[in-house]
Amino acid sequence: MTIEPQLAARAAELFAQSDGLVIAAGAGIGVDSGLPDFRGNEGFWKAYPALGRARMEFTSVASPRTFQEDPALAWGFYGHRLKLYRETVPHEGFALLKAWGEAMDHGCFVFTSNVDGQFQKAGFDPRAIYECHGSIHHLQCLEPCGSKIWPADDFAPEVDADACRLRNEAPRCPDCGGLARPNILMFGDWGWLERRSEMQAARLEAWLEKVRRPLVIELGAGTAIPSVRHFGHAVVQRGGRMVRINPREFAVGSAADVGIAAGALEGLRAIRAAMG
Repeated sequence: MTIEPQLAARAAELFAQSDGLVIAAGAGIGVDSGLPDFRGNEGFWKAYPALGRARMEFTSVASPRTFQEDPALAWGFYGHRLKLYRETVPHEGFALLKAWGEAMDHGCFVFTSNVDGQFQKAGFDPRAIYECHGSIHHLQCLEPCGSKIWPADDFAPEVDADACRLRNEAPRCPDCGGLARPNILMFGDWGWLERRSEMQAARLEAWLEKVRRPLVIELGAGTAIPSVRHFGHAVVQRGGRMVRINPREFAVGSAADVGIAAGALEGLRAIRAAMG
């Protein structure tokens, strides 16, 4: 799709006028790095054929109940994703965002619903990232027996991709020895430990207090799971402006904001070209 030059130019103007960059990212930002987008069961089942054959929906697999009832299946799914995210190279758009943010008076802060750790991998400051749904690179007790959250670095999943089942030993809680799970907010989840994400949220709020002219650049965040959209709108209501890049749901609420109908990388490249 062709991006209108005046839209990219208007977005470039908003960058020049802002003193802090808020990067609000949903699942769509990872598509250009080759990551699957689970919007709807069709995309999910294409990525995980075994679950498609079993007609298991994403909301069913991505739940604590599956860890309780069939740990090998649950860790087959999450282990496969952990391995995939570790191997994925963030696309060029991440470097563009990082450079633009670093050029602003107050730098940038990331708000993302993604659990893949791609911003950290792309070199963003981990202290300037808020992962509102948690991170697959951290673990917690399934129970949970306490409040401990620890890195998943020592866990190397071996997954039978055809069956979507974990072949090796699942990670265990170092305190009680029970089954561990990713520190991710799942569906129907009352056991998620929020402490890590709450600390990230507090750092983001403290940063926002200092920024006078924030610019939200929202990438690949739809309305199906609207966490990212709600956050971006809240920043706009505090006096910020918005650049929204989305192939389908790109409309913005004000003529002062910019909506670009494109994938994340294509949209970011168009803005870079407009910056001259």
